[in-house]
Amino acid sequence: MRVTGTRPSKNEPLLPKLRVPLSAYIVDCAVYVDGLRLPGRWTHDRALAEVRRRDNAFVWIGLHEPDEEQITGIADIFGLHELAVEDAVHAHQRPKLERYDDMLFMVLKTVCYIGKTAPKAENEIVETGEIMAFVGTDFVITVRHGDHSSLRDVRAKLEADPEQLALGPAAVLHAIADHVVDSYLAVTEAIEDDIDEIEQLVFSPRSEMDSEQIYVMKREVLELRRAVVPLGAPVRKLTEGYSSLVPHEVRSYFRDVDDHLVTVTERIAGFNELLTTLVDAVLAKITMRQNNDMRKITAYAGLISIPTMIAGIYGMNFEFMPELHWSFGYPMVWIVIVLICGGVFRKLRKSRWL
Repeated sequence: MRVTGTRPSKNEPLLPKLRVPLSAYIVDCAVYVDGLRLPGRWTHDRALAEVRRRDNAFVWIGLHEPDEEQITGIADIFGLHELAVEDAVHAHQRPKLERYDDMLFMVLKTVCYIGKTAPKAENEIVETGEIMAFVGTDFVITVRHGDHSSLRDVRAKLEADPEQLALGPAAVLHAIADHVVDSYLAVTEAIEDDIDEIEQLVFSPRSEMDSEQIYVMKREVLELRRAVVPLGAPVRKLTEGYSSLVPHEVRSYFRDVDDHLVTVTERIAGFNELLTTLVDAVLAKITMRQNNDMRKITAYAGLISIPTMIAGIYGMNFEFMPELHWSFGYPMVWIVIVLICGGVFRKLRKSRWL
């Protein structure tokens, strides 16, 4: 049931729109010096001021689905480009990497395997989200869209490895990309198990496999492909020295991410081809079943036509016809019908029409 709001009367005062504070969208804000996190709670402006009075320090701010009003304050302080900010707020972007003066802006698609036990698994098997990362010389700002794209484990893993975190904001960008690509691998493994089950059903002798399930899986594979394939070019740029913000020590790590991404891309291409083959196999199986049904119908129609033809002949109203007045005429007709029908039936069974 849809519940609609009531329009206030003219005499009723309008309530002012409540402004959601920026802190409601900030998941975490931390200052890192030489790979170690400074204690305390930080606001984004205090964190940046603290970083800029130190050496080898940067701030990492994590946001979750902020609106334009809330992110404007951070954009002004950190000098984020307005086009990148607009993309980060509205989401629904393709994976990409853009360079704005001394800042990088990267968009990554996140994926999550829902599975067939979820309520909406009939129509959706893979759920997608987005992570946008602003990377500067002394800051990383991540903007997440989607409930499954948490970076809490990524942050904890980096904080447990100060040597890696000391490489700066580029190390955070690598950790995020590596985390996203690893999730691609996990999703493709789950999809591979589903496709194996479908393949087993399709080629089982007496299975009743519906092609709709294959089409749903094929659509989800294509959605996964749209998330994975466009990310190859941005990751490759980072391995080739696209920006000085990514030092040489971090580029080698991005090569490993690129290798995993190539593996995922090849898997997805294989899934797409296999699902196309399974669709063709199901259609061929349906066509074969229909042909068998038509042969059976034709065979039974042929059997029925034999007694119909004989009965039609002897049902003609002629006065002089053979065996009309013979006392054994009626049983003889039945014997002839049974013998002919039996011979035809045997012939049809031998040729596997029945």
